[in-house]
Amino acid sequence: MLIECSDPVDARLEVAEIQRRVFARQGPAVLFSNVVGCRFPMLGNLFGTMDRARFIFRHSLENVRRAVELKIDPSKGLRQPGRYVRAVLAGRHMRPVQRRSAAVMKNEIQLADLPQQVSWPGDGGAFICLPLVYTEHVDRPGWQASNLGMYRIQISGGKYEPNRQAGMHYQIHRGIGVHHQAAIASGKPLRVHVFVGGTPAMTLAAVMPLPESMSELGFAGALAGFRIPLVPHLGSHIYADADFCLCGTIDPDRQLPEGPFGDHLGYYSLQHDFPVLRVEKVFHRPDPIWPFTVVGRPPQEDTAFGQLIHELTAPVISSVIPGVKAVHAVDAAGVHPLLLAMGSERYTPYQPTSRPQELLTQANAILGQGQLSLAKYLWIVDAACQSNLDIHNIADFFQCLLRRVDWSRDLHFQTQTTIDTLDYSSGSLNAGSKVVIAAAGRPIRELARDVATMRLPEGFAAARRVVIPGVLVVSGPKFPGGTSDPGLGVRFDACANDPTWTGFPLVVLVDDADFTAASLLNWLWVTFTRSNPSADLHGIGAYVEQKHWGCRGSLIIDARIKPHHAPALEVDPQVARRIDALAARGSSLSRFL
Repeated sequence: MLIECSDPVDARLEVAEIQRRVFARQGPAVLFSNVVGCRFPMLGNLFGTMDRARFIFRHSLENVRRAVELKIDPSKGLRQPGRYVRAVLAGRHMRPVQRRSAAVMKNEIQLADLPQQVSWPGDGGAFICLPLVYTEHVDRPGWQASNLGMYRIQISGGKYEPNRQAGMHYQIHRGIGVHHQAAIASGKPLRVHVFVGGTPAMTLAAVMPLPESMSELGFAGALAGFRIPLVPHLGSHIYADADFCLCGTIDPDRQLPEGPFGDHLGYYSLQHDFPVLRVEKVFHRPDPIWPFTVVGRPPQEDTAFGQLIHELTAPVISSVIPGVKAVHAVDAAGVHPLLLAMGSERYTPYQPTSRPQELLTQANAILGQGQLSLAKYLWIVDAACQSNLDIHNIADFFQCLLRRVDWSRDLHFQTQTTIDTLDYSSGSLNAGSKVVIAAAGRPIRELARDVATMRLPEGFAAARRVVIPGVLVVSGPKFPGGTSDPGLGVRFDACANDPTWTGFPLVVLVDDADFTAASLLNWLWVTFTRSNPSADLHGIGAYVEQKHWGCRGSLIIDARIKPHHAPALEVDPQVARRIDALAARGSSLSRFL
C-alpha cells in the first residue's frame, strides 16, 4: 500500500505528474523522501484507491455508518441494541480534548521552507493542496461553532509578500464564509489556522458536507476512534497532532489576486481577488511528513472522497428530503455541474399521470440543501419508472429518463443564479444558470442507436456518434463568439421532419465528436462542464409560452468551447519526458509510471 521513492524529484510539476500516473494505475501511496530543495518528505496518493481509503478507516467506518442509521431512526437502538452499542460508544470520541502543549509547535520555519508544490504548468505559484483550514466564530469562540474546511492556500507567486502573505481561495456556500462575514461585520480580523497532516479522519471531515450545527472536529473524532486534541492559541485552537501549522489572520478589508490553479473540473480556475492570509507563524512537529494531493480532470484522488461521502450520507437523503430515494453528484462531470436524482410521485395515486408533479417539489428541495444547491444540471426521474434502477449506472439512468421526458414541459430553468466557483461555463465567477429536467410515467419513445441515414443541417461536419442509445454527439463548426449561438436551434429545425431524429431526444454539439463519444466519461466531462443551461440549451421547434421555454423536437446542448471558457489542463511535455526517463532508469516507481 505504500512505496518510497528516494529518487530526487521536484515539487514543481514532477511530483504531480508522478502522482497522476500512479493513481491512474491504481498504485500505492508514495512517500517522496528526496524532494529537490526541500528537507521535508511528501506523501501522495494516500486515498488513491477505495480499498486503501476503506482500510485507513477500517476500525471506525462501520461505527459511523451505524451512527448515521441511528440518526435517521433512533428506535433502531432499542430494537437492535447489539448492533448499535459500538456506534453509541463512538459518540464519546466526538468531543475534542484539550492539551497544554503540542508537538507541532516545537519548530518554526518560513513559508519558503515548505514543499513548493506546483501541479500544472499554468499555476500561478505554489499551493497547499491538502490543507485543513480551521476558524472559529468571532462572536461565539470555541470549537463548538468552529469550521474545518479544505480551501486551497497559495503560498508563493502573484502579488503576495514572500513569507508574509498567502492567498486563501474558498468557494461559494462554504462554512468559512459565515465566519468571515461575522468578522467583517465586527471589524475584527478572522484568526485562521491551516493544518497539514495528522489523522486522515481530519482530512475526510474537512470535505464532508456536514450541517452547520455539526462540528467537523466531532465527526473527525468519531471517524478516527479517538478525541481530537486541541491546544488553545491566541483566542483559537491548534490541532495538536498536525505535522505543520500556519497561523495568521485574514484582514477584513484586504484582497489580492489568487491563482490561476488547475482545478478538479479539468480546467484552470482563473485569477480573481480572494482573501489574504497574513502569516504570523509556521510551525512543524519533529520529523514531519507533508501529505498532498493533485486535482485535475476527474477521476483523480479526490474521487475517493466523493465515494466515501456517498457511502456515509446516502441513507440520510430520504430522511432529509422526503420522497427522494437517492442522489448522485457525478464525479466525471466535475461533481457540481451534474446531479442525478431519483424521486417518487406519492401524493396523487388516485390520478396516475405521466406528468412530473412531486418530483418538481423534490428537485426544489434538493437545490436548497447545502452544496447540492450548486448543481447546474439536475436530472430527476421517478424511481417507479424502472424497477431496480441504479443511480450509479449513468447510461441506464439517462436511457430511463430520455424514454419519458417531454421537452415541451419538463425543462425548468433558474437564471441569474449561483453555480460552482470553479465552473466558468457562463464566463462569470459564482454566477450562471441551472436547469431541472424531470421525467415520470410510461415511455413515450424508443431510443435509437443507428445514425447511418441521419441528415445534418447545412454547415455541420459529417462526424456524428452515438454515446448511449438516444444520445447523439455531432461535430459542429467553431463557436461563433459571444455568450450563446441564438440561431442554433433554427438551423436544426430543418431536421424536424426527418424520422431518424425521433429516436435521439438529446443531441450534443461539440468540437470533436470522436473524442467526446470515445467513452461515457468523455461525454460527461465535455457536455456538462462546457455548457451553461440558459445560454447553451436549444431545441428543434423551440417556443416560449407564458415564460416557459420548451421544444417539440430534440433538445440540443451546445457544448462547444467558447471564448469565455477557462483553458483545459495539459501536461508539460518536458516534465512528462523527465518522468518517462525516471521510469526507464529503474526507479522504485517504474512499474506504475
